[in-house]
Amino acid sequence: MKIYSFTLIFFVLFGTVAGQEMGFEEYNPKSTLVVPENPVKRAKFTFIDVHSHQFNMESQDLSELIRDMDQMNMGVMVNLSGGSGAGLRAKLKNVNDNFPNRFVVFANVDFSGVGTANWGELAAAQLELDVESGAKGLKIYKSLGLRYKDNEGNRVAIDDPRLDPVWEKCAELGIPVLIHAADPKSFWDPMDSSNERWLELKTRPRRKRSATNPAPWQQIIDEQHRMFKKHPKTKFINAHMGWYANNLGRLGELMDEMPNMYVGIGAIIAELGRQPRQAKQFFIKYQDRILFGKDSWKPEEFPTYFRVLETADEYFPYYKKYHAFWAMYGLDLPNEVLKKVYYKNAVKLIPGVDTSLFED
Repeated sequence: MKIYSFTLIFFVLFGTVAGQEMGFEEYNPKSTLVVPENPVKRAKFTFIDVHSHQFNMESQDLSELIRDMDQMNMGVMVNLSGGSGAGLRAKLKNVNDNFPNRFVVFANVDFSGVGTANWGELAAAQLELDVESGAKGLKIYKSLGLRYKDNEGNRVAIDDPRLDPVWEKCAELGIPVLIHAADPKSFWDPMDSSNERWLELKTRPRRKRSATNPAPWQQIIDEQHRMFKKHPKTKFINAHMGWYANNLGRLGELMDEMPNMYVGIGAIIAELGRQPRQAKQFFIKYQDRILFGKDSWKPEEFPTYFRVLETADEYFPYYKKYHAFWAMYGLDLPNEVLKKVYYKNAVKLIPGVDTSLFED
């Protein structure tokens, strides 16, 4: 009788509880599906990563980056975290002294002084000096629209007219602006069972926002689009596909409305990989305005991007469950489209890229 009771208790505690009452975070079944597999560890064509962040480039050993870049067939890395002034020049010196044709550095603007006298003109003048030092573009962080406040404590909107001199200067200098606005809309939505980002918000609660914190999602996105339209001569690379990778129909409408808007695919490959037919059609239609970018520098994650873009593989895993609890499918893009996404479009936008690194 004692043995029977112990067995029953063990089953209840460790069989039912552990096996049947596991949380969503722990549930990670191994697929039994048997389909052809074509993992890609090296990109089919030499590519430019237009969305990377190297915060200590002034002092880091660039040969370590080059080793990883060569293994995956990355020709040029664009470091968006260049800063400004002396800090930017220090990063550029390390690049120019060691691998001058393998790295591109973008400058950044400090928006904390908006509202002070002649802020726009002074910021534009500093940007011009940074470009003279060797910066090839301007990166705008999501802090603009989310966190920056002017000298009176008001949120600085992305289309604030006081910023116009900066965008105008970029057009004058012929440099692109890679801009990240807001975050996925799900961060503003109720955190309930219908929210696709529930696991991400649970594991990273600081990413959750109220519907109006600091403004509604659509308001921030609309500010960005109004700014694009106001400055048609400036080339904008909308990071993360402008958070419309889950609605390519709407993104296509926006691309048609704003011919000066390009898009980068950093951190949204999971969205593309779950809609391979529609995504392939989108890439073919807008093949001249899509650029490869990864965002976080984790070399082991790049092969998923290559596999989604290059193969026709079915139902293969993504590398972050909290981004995507679904499987990936390949787009099987034509070679000419791949070349444009991998490097040709970036070469046209970013001045001074060494074209000898690429096929044609």
